[in-house]
Amino acid sequence: MRRRITSLTVLAALVATLLFALPLGFAVWQYYHDDARGDLERAADAAALAVSEDLNAGRRPTVPPLDDTDGEAQGEVGIYGLDGRLLAGRGPAVGGPVERQAAKATVDVVIGLEGEEIALAVPVVSGPRVTGVVRAALPESQLRLRIILTWLGMAGLAVATTGASWLLARRFTKRLVRPLEELAAAAGRLGDGDFTARSPRAGIPEIDQVGETLDATATRIGETLERERAFSAEASHQLRTPLTGLRLQLEAALETPAADPYAAIRAGISSADRLERTIEDLLALGRERRAPRAELDLGALLDEVRQAGEALLGPRGRALRIRREDPPPARVAAAAVRQVLGVLLDNAVTHGRGTVTVLARDAGDALAIDVADEGPDLGETDPFATAPSGHGIGLRLARGLAEAEGGRLRLSRPDPPTFTLLLPAAPA
Repeated sequence: MRRRITSLTVLAALVATLLFALPLGFAVWQYYHDDARGDLERAADAAALAVSEDLNAGRRPTVPPLDDTDGEAQGEVGIYGLDGRLLAGRGPAVGGPVERQAAKATVDVVIGLEGEEIALAVPVVSGPRVTGVVRAALPESQLRLRIILTWLGMAGLAVATTGASWLLARRFTKRLVRPLEELAAAAGRLGDGDFTARSPRAGIPEIDQVGETLDATATRIGETLERERAFSAEASHQLRTPLTGLRLQLEAALETPAADPYAAIRAGISSADRLERTIEDLLALGRERRAPRAELDLGALLDEVRQAGEALLGPRGRALRIRREDPPPARVAAAAVRQVLGVLLDNAVTHGRGTVTVLARDAGDALAIDVADEGPDLGETDPFATAPSGHGIGLRLARGLAEAEGGRLRLSRPDPPTFTLLLPAAPA
């Protein structure tokens, strides 16, 4: 890419130079020819004025010195008679076609090429007759040298311009391509799974905008992946609750072989249904972390909590109490509330003691659901902190789900341990 950009820049400079150099070169050629003609014409006119009196009187003319005030040679000047012979000055002994044509006085100025010289002749007239011819000449090589030197200067300037274009192209190409290479390297690291890869800033707005977009994409991908990994760990912890209930029911059925096996099968099917519902809820929450909101069917939800609690607490000889004290309606995602209560129930079964109480009540502008047990005082411990053993993962997940629904989950009382889920009440 660097070579291509540099080549295109140099080619553009060459094309632009040629487009300007060709007409400019022709203009230089025309200028020097016109300038030479003007110099010769001035020299011939000055000499004609100086020798006209001598020629009219029939005396031998004397050629005046040439004016060289501009620092450039004006050539040579000669005076010719009507017979074409050189009378004075410098020039060929016998005049050529330029002098003969001027002697006829048909035109004021005659110019042409004679041998290796550019000759210009003007007639010297006295009234109606021609008394002589003044010839001014300049070597063609001298004019050609001036044109060639000017063209060489132009060519040198063109070479310098092209070289400067090449150097500038290399500099700007390096400045342009290096950020793109670094951007490609950052994209490669991102493709290899390094979501901490960041592209450096180049000071070019367009490239920096691409880099910022790539950095934002890397950040979003990294956050999404980290969130998915965390959610996978939380979900695996969350699935243990219905699995534990199913295992306890099956173990209880094995320990009492005289009991009705169909009751154990029906209880196992109910636990499997709850497990399937839990998986569906986790998948829905894992995709968006927010399921569609609707008015919460609190009665059906508490019935599910009762079934799950009896399956978990019954084999352990513990009881479950569910109470309602005029709870207000709430508009939330049932899947999220179901998972939060599942976490609190599992926490009470695993770390609590005695009877587990679930109370749905009115908390002003919120629906409050308390889950309490008769376990030991939690004191100053933070139940939402994740311990090395993994305790607290479920509570942290439950708190995140509650906050996603606009609610709160907190430890309202450490003794006896009571967790309170606050959900915004639905408007009347």
